[in-house]
Amino acid sequence: MEWKLGATSGEVVAVGNGERSRDHQLGESKGTVVAGGNGCGNRLDQFNGPAYIFVDRDQLVYLSDDGNHHVMKWMKDATQGIIVAGGQGEENDLTQLNCPRGVVVDQLGTVYVADLKNHRIMRWPKGATQGSVIIGENGNGGQSNQLYCPIDLSLDRHGNICIVDYDNH
Repeated sequence: MEWKLGATSGEVVAVGNGERSRDHQLGESKGTVVAGGNGCGNRLDQFNGPAYIFVDRDQLVYLSDDGNHHVMKWMKDATQGIIVAGGQGEENDLTQLNCPRGVVVDQLGTVYVADLKNHRIMRWPKGATQGSVIIGENGNGGQSNQLYCPIDLSLDRHGNICIVDYDNH
């Protein structure tokens, strides 16, 4: 299974399957495993449904893990990741995510996550043990204060957030 969303950083393309992430130099057919690769599971060196990927300017790799309901950060040459958002189950508490999808990280290291089944966008400041809801939290729907299965997001250079809200078409 390929990533639903790929990421590029210079001459490197990040791709993966259900258990790992690989870096590919453009034009080459073989990649290097940079995250996971140790089978499906819930350890810090495994994934259970990696969904989206973000590579920052320092080459840190952030992956949303749909099955483990968290976002992990992987440093270069790391043997395991660090949970930076979620990881406390799949409900809607501020320490939890439910099928996280799109992930972006700003210049301060703040992680923004499209929390698909909770119909919200979460912000996790660097080092935080819980996030805050910045968009959504009013149930699923089509009103201006609601989301309905947000799957991806991006930040522009001014800090504005653009959201792909899947079931609101």
